[in-house]
Order: sequence, then C-alpha cells, then structure tokens
Amino acid sequence: MANSKKHIAVMRLSAMGDVAMIVPVLRALINQNPGVKVTMVSRPFFKPFFDNIPNVTFFAFDEKNQHKGFLGLFRLFNELKALKVDAFADLHNVLRSKSVRKMFALSGTKMAFVDKARDEKKALTRGENKVFKQLTLITERHAKVFKQLGFSLDLSTPQFPEKMSLTSEITSITGNKTQKWIGIAPFAQYESKVYPLDLMQEVINQLSVNQEYKVLLFGGGKKEIEILDSMSLNKPNVINVAGKTKLQQELALISNLDVMLSMDSGNAHIAAMLGVPVITLWGATHPFAGFTPFNQPMENALVSDRNKFPKLPTSIYGNKKVEGYEDTMRSILPEEVVSSIQSQLTASNR
Repeated sequence: MANSKKHIAVMRLSAMGDVAMIVPVLRALINQNPGVKVTMVSRPFFKPFFDNIPNVTFFAFDEKNQHKGFLGLFRLFNELKALKVDAFADLHNVLRSKSVRKMFALSGTKMAFVDKARDEKKALTRGENKVFKQLTLITERHAKVFKQLGFSLDLSTPQFPEKMSLTSEITSITGNKTQKWIGIAPFAQYESKVYPLDLMQEVINQLSVNQEYKVLLFGGGKKEIEILDSMSLNKPNVINVAGKTKLQQELALISNLDVMLSMDSGNAHIAAMLGVPVITLWGATHPFAGFTPFNQPMENALVSDRNKFPKLPTSIYGNKKVEGYEDTMRSILPEEVVSSIQSQLTASNR
C-alpha cells in the first residue's frame, strides 16, 4: 500500500559534514518514493547542498531572530504546519529539534528521530574495556528514520548528480581541466584530526612532481589561507582555491575532482555526496564510529596505527586530547597517502 505521508519536514542544523551526509539519503528517498516532497530545515549557508534534488525545498532556519528561543521554535513549528507537513524527521536529536518534534507529536503528526548510539560510541572510545567494532553508518541511521515513517529506502545503489559546469570564474582560478584534479583539504575543526602539516607538505611535494596532476587546496579563514599559500609556493600545478570561491562554486569545483584527500571533516562528506572518490585520514577518530564518507570503501580510510596507539579511537568528534597521543597521525606515512591517491586515479581510468 502506498504511503499516505507525502510531505516530510527534515531538520538538521549543523555541522557541515553532518548536513552533507543527508544529501545522498534524500536523493535516494526521492528517487525511490515518487510523489514525496521534502522541506529541508537547516542553516541558510547549507542551501546549495540541496539545490539540485528534485522535490526538495529548502527552509532557512533563522537562529538569531525568527526562530530564536522557545517562541521561535513554536513559530517554526507553525510555519511548517502551514506548509501542510504530514511527517517530521528529526536527523539532529538535540534540544531544538526535540522541541519541534514534540510539538509535531502533540499535534498528531507522525515523527521519527535519529538514534545517536551514544552508549555504543562511549564503548568505542573509552580507554579501558573498549568495544572496538564497526557501528552503523550515520547515513544508514538517517535512512532508518525514513523507514520508521513508512518509506522504503535502499542506499546500496546510489545515484549521483552529473558533474557541474565549470564557469569562467572558476577556470580563471584553476585553468581548464586538462590534468587529473586532486583536491586536498588539510584542515579539520579539531587539531587531533589534522594530519601534521610537514607530512602534508611532503604529500603535496610528491604529487606536484607529476605534471599530469593538478592539486587544488581547500580551506577557509585567514590563517588557513596563508598556510595553503606557503604549501603551494613555487609549484605551478598546485593551486590554493581557499577564499576565492563561494560555496556554490566550490561545490562545482569539487564535483569535477578525480579524487579528494581530506581529514575526517566536512570536505570529505561534501565530495562523497557529489560522487567523488575520497581518501580520508584518521587520527583521534576512527571510521568505526560510523562517519565514513558515503559510499566509500574502507580501504580509502587510512587510520593511525593502533598497535602503537591502542587507545584509538579516543574521541568521536576529535575534541578530546589524550596525553601521549599527540602524534598518532605520524604513523600514517606520506608515501602511503600518495600511493592511495595514485591507486584511486588508476582505478578511475579503468
């Protein structure tokens, strides 16, 4: 029997990588459930992520004015109800989204929310009696929410958008695409997830020797831009694109990459949502927590050495520091990183 719920409000406000991971799930939902309409509630900055998904309308969450505080959340609830929303998917499961979903539940609207598996994550990251096992991928957890609302959803054969057009504004920065394009995003929110910059410089040095490659460096903020400028110095085929594009242009650029090298960070998930192969580097965190970029094989996740650092992973988000574990990522050798990138480029040639 067809699902009578046809208009779903989906709420996830942050962070960049978490919002990006929703994109392939919504794409599959729309493809596999004709007639379904989604209103995606998130921060205005993330709107470009959802621009090209049919039947998805973006609803900007205004945390500073319109939707501030409890009264603001009540206003949000009423605005969504006025759109004739008949199901609510809470993919954030924090105080604000819980408040809105409770309002929907009290109004008789069907709702479901993501299970964050907090106990399993604690068991994975604790120092003693660690339970070291693969947890359910967050994309699968998102899919389960829609299944609980009564929709069929299978993520095993994903469809990705076509590569976006490179405008003259973009090619004025990068040049035309005549080489293999390798994206490198060396930064993350927390230091424990960042590959040592001297080793990343060695990776860039090794890649830049090959004139068939063009290396594009991604980041943001004044300090990161300065570091990336120094990393690309005197290397004609290494270009720092940080701070030179808006998000929509950056998405177009990333969609044309042949491979992305990233930390456990938002850039990995943005590339993955666009169907780009991603090599990820893991320090204090680990793919077993469920945050592997969508549709990427486990061999593309290069992890720090657990024989040398048996307490890994020490954190889910990288925000905890453990004494003696400052140099975990030095156990991932630059040669290993370069080899993984080259293997990926060879595989894409087949």
